Amino acid sequence: GKRYTEGWVEFESKKAAKLVGETLNMTRVTNHKGSIHYDDLWNIKYLRGFKWSHLTEKVAYERRVREQKLRVEMMEVRRENATYVAQVEAGKRLDYIEERRRKRGHKEGGGVKDDSTGMAKKKRKIRQKKPFEGDKSSTKSAILGSLV
Repeated sequence: GKRYTEGWVEFESKKAAKLVGETLNMTRVTNHKGSIHYDDLWNIKYLRGFKWSHLTEKVAYERRVREQKLRVEMMEVRRENATYVAQVEAGKRLDYIEERRRKRGHKEGGGVKDDSTGMAKKKRKIRQKKPFEGDKSSTKSAILGSLV
């Protein structure tokens, strides 16, 4: 069953609440020696100036905090799951592209083959700008002239 560690009791009169707090505090829960609660003690206090609304506000606040933590955790899990799904989909797309390239390579039979995958490697040409080969003194003066 449930195990309760704390609880609250509301009394009609302040006098009865103080009396119960004094008489039951640090007494045994039960006097039957065969009971599992024989060694348990009541810890009861009279809380001066404490209102029932304070308790309900505290409980509601704790519930809201717990729900907010759960919401944040769920958002984090959803984000991780979405990232994982996106990575799986990207992997599937890459596998599909690789499969198409393999099929295309078998049909054409040309190209430079890579030993590890058996796929045709595509050579890429990178176009670079030629370095400026001019007179060094004119270059310096042109740069300084553009700054001033």
